[in-house]
Amino acid sequence: MKLREIIRDCGAVSTRGSLDVEISSICNDSRKVVPGSLFVAVTGCGNDARAYIPKAIEAGAAAVMCEGECPEFSGTSVTVADSRLAVAIASDRFFGHPSKDLKLVGITGTNGKTTTVTLLYNLFRALGYECGLLSTIANYVGGRRIETSNTTSDPVTINSLMREMVDAGCEYCFMEVSSIGLDQKKVCGLDFNVGIFSNLTHDHLDYHGTFDAYLKCKKSFFDSLGPGTFAITNADDRNGMVMVQNTRAQVVTYSCRKAADHKCRIVEESFEGMLLNIDGSEVWTRLIGAHNAYNLLAIYTAALCLGAGKEETLLALSALRPAEGRLETLHGPRGLNVVIDYAHTPDALENVLNTLRDVAPGNMLVCVFGCGGDRDRTKRPEMGQVAGRLADRIFLTSDNSRSENPDSIIADIKAGMDTEMLAKTICITDRKEAIRAALTLSPEGSTVLLAGKGHEKYQITGSEKRHFDEREIVEEVFKSI
Repeated sequence: MKLREIIRDCGAVSTRGSLDVEISSICNDSRKVVPGSLFVAVTGCGNDARAYIPKAIEAGAAAVMCEGECPEFSGTSVTVADSRLAVAIASDRFFGHPSKDLKLVGITGTNGKTTTVTLLYNLFRALGYECGLLSTIANYVGGRRIETSNTTSDPVTINSLMREMVDAGCEYCFMEVSSIGLDQKKVCGLDFNVGIFSNLTHDHLDYHGTFDAYLKCKKSFFDSLGPGTFAITNADDRNGMVMVQNTRAQVVTYSCRKAADHKCRIVEESFEGMLLNIDGSEVWTRLIGAHNAYNLLAIYTAALCLGAGKEETLLALSALRPAEGRLETLHGPRGLNVVIDYAHTPDALENVLNTLRDVAPGNMLVCVFGCGGDRDRTKRPEMGQVAGRLADRIFLTSDNSRSENPDSIIADIKAGMDTEMLAKTICITDRKEAIRAALTLSPEGSTVLLAGKGHEKYQITGSEKRHFDEREIVEEVFKSI
């Protein structure tokens, strides 16, 4: 494709060299440049990507696009006003507008994104459709799994994968849309058919600065939806209707507590699952927890908006399994129930602990958790307060400490706990040893929650990323107790 076509509507300020050069690939990572590539130096988060332009030129880039001055070379350079927007628009054009050939569903909110998109992907595959998935856990093109490292991938990756989905015959794509991805314009140019809002609670304030900025970033997703699309929102969340107040999409509401277009209530619940009443029909599901009742109701609502029938949707819903690392239960010796969950925000931790208390009200409830380093510090004492209020015993430990001292992170968590809470808290920095101690010391029949890691099979300490799979650790401990 000619560069002239790719950069149309990218906000070019100036160009140097021929715009009729043929482009073989588009890259925003200089390590992936090959002869004939267009390298887009994306500026942001304190990083001046123009520093990588010489490396891209050396690798054979036919053209370079960036903000500000570009070093002179024999190829073509394009200066743009906003490199983040430019790479999104250019990627959409280069890969042939793939989102327009899919029914694209985006899910945003603080909690529930991964569960919702994963279950929607599995639901529509069960209904007989080929689908794609873009999520925190993994990306899928049809049934082919592709590992991922970000909740919302970069625009080149997104459009490349969507092109693969279209070429593989996929009709639907279900995608997590994070606030950071929205702020960094990663989804600009994509043609969404449905937007879903789950909830909004405390998270990512290290990035956004204020809760209001975080809210406005989420809201921008629904503001961008066009006529003929659907904006599905949780009417029970205090910001649910705020999200859709300026959207041009058709608003559809769901609720477990008030009047809405689609409603749900929990009839009964156990470790094995829960019986729900959705729009007057009862359905048994293998998921548990009030937060999953909301997730399933959102999925059901989206399916109906996309044209699926009520009965076939409920039938497929009953066969769905939880997403990896979301209330994943391992049954062990002495009647222990170990639950692995990704809960890493105050609200998510509270939801999971309340769910486990409801499912096994007479059992001791033990919580093992930490907080990630180099991330929002303000939520740490809040999480300590939540665990201290709801758990019978707490083991504070490391998560992904990154460049921070794990003991300092634990101290931040403890700052939210009063004397009574601290009296039932044990601090063990080594997460493996904390898990071992929690399982060994917990009385018969206890419920032990391992919160924060979920699907992750690694731990980051300093600059080292090492293998760390909580399932393997639990099974190892089970053999010794």
